[in-house]
Amino acid sequence: MTAQPDLLYTDTEDHLRSAVRSLLADRTDTRGLLARIETGDPYDPALWTSLATDIGAAGLLVPEKLGGQGATHREAAVVLEELGRAAAPAPYLTSSVIATETLLGLADRSDAVTALLGDLAAGRTVAVLALPLATAPGASLPEGGATAVADAAIADVLLVPGSDGLRVVQREDARVEPLTSFDLTRPLASVTVEGTPGVRLADAETSRTAVRRGLLAGAGLLASEQLGLAEWCLEETIRYTRERHQFNRPVGSFQALKHRLAQLWLEVAHARAAARNAADALATESAEVPLAVSVAQAYCSRVAVHAAEECIQMHAGIGMTWEHPAHLRLKRAKADEIALGTPGRHKELLADLVSLPAPR
Repeated sequence: MTAQPDLLYTDTEDHLRSAVRSLLADRTDTRGLLARIETGDPYDPALWTSLATDIGAAGLLVPEKLGGQGATHREAAVVLEELGRAAAPAPYLTSSVIATETLLGLADRSDAVTALLGDLAAGRTVAVLALPLATAPGASLPEGGATAVADAAIADVLLVPGSDGLRVVQREDARVEPLTSFDLTRPLASVTVEGTPGVRLADAETSRTAVRRGLLAGAGLLASEQLGLAEWCLEETIRYTRERHQFNRPVGSFQALKHRLAQLWLEVAHARAAARNAADALATESAEVPLAVSVAQAYCSRVAVHAAEECIQMHAGIGMTWEHPAHLRLKRAKADEIALGTPGRHKELLADLVSLPAPR
């Protein structure tokens, strides 16, 4: 019998949330974030250093014997919830989750893999899997680089899949060309690798398994980022509709808005259950990881977009302005909706999973 998932937050997770939220409150104020976006370079190296090194979030998924914190996907999910709330421009999902999980998935870890994991855990290096952000777990992999690779422009090293296996390539040995991205807080770039530079980490079959593990963990924990984003939109909209008055009454007291907010609250509550279930399944290495991940992605993607749309609409005119942070959440939600597999793709994966014959 499958154990019941634990969807509640532990004291350790609550303390981690408090530390990350406090840091982001100090470093990701709307005015400063918009100013960095307008320069074309949204990243704040000091923020990443504090998050990755001072708090130790970069090494949560790395075992202690390899220099990490030896935590689980549940703790990493809490970090992503807070990054989603703040729409923070940090390469946590791409480097500390997807790239790290890919390296951990290499059964025979060479000295190069062990050293790279230690650097990632310490926050000294940012690594990115050179695949399009939209790549779903189990999808066919391009060779020689890819387009629409998230965070490639700030990566120190690139993990490049190829016919001969997975290679680690220094960014300067590849051609990285920034692209115009819809989500300005998570820039995309095209990556082109000519020849066979870098160090080969594993053979083709081992690499495919490891990459699938990285993408599966990324998709599962992306749901937590979408949850955090939706929670911010809901809370900000409730706050605004309480303060905004019309006809001498708070607009939030109008029945039509009450119904919409109540529906949104239910959707966010359901998204929390789905995201926590995916994180717990990954943490416990449950046999139902693919099912939990696809359920979370199919549902949380839609909720995040809906929450952001409702936030903008219920803020009326002010919600349409560049100065209000609502548009940052909508852009992140729309970009996340197609990241690591669209909701439609994950529904197809679910259909394949539930149609499998029962084990004998």
